[in-house]
Amino acid sequence: MIALASDHGGYDLKCQIIAYLEKKGIGYKDFGCYGKESCDYPDFARPTAEAVAAGVCEMGVVICTTGIGISIVANKVRGVRCALCADELSAKLTREHNNANMLALGAGIVGPNLALSILDTFLKTPFSEEERHARRVEKIEA
Repeated sequence: MIALASDHGGYDLKCQIIAYLEKKGIGYKDFGCYGKESCDYPDFARPTAEAVAAGVCEMGVVICTTGIGISIVANKVRGVRCALCADELSAKLTREHNNANMLALGAGIVGPNLALSILDTFLKTPFSEEERHARRVEKIEA
């Protein structure tokens, strides 16, 4: 199951991601926001990250206008490795090398087609399990 959250700046992209996940038959839990009224991204990013850290959801996706603020909040939760990605290669490498369990997207930075391609890459790419990468992830978690 994928945990999802956005603020008002990422709401439209989150709705497109929900449609994409439904089309692919991928389960998700929407932690908000639920409309375009101005809101505070920490209110939605933190519970999303906590669900990923607790294992309630396997991965998470958080979206705001830039992806920066919402990724900072997610990374405050112990056990979360949230990567802000604006291209497919970054999404692939953060999964392979960092075992990132959350993806942050900037709705004002990437368009919906690119965002869905980034998401697809992120979800399909496994952690490499190479010793050097596992060692580094272990150091992140220490």
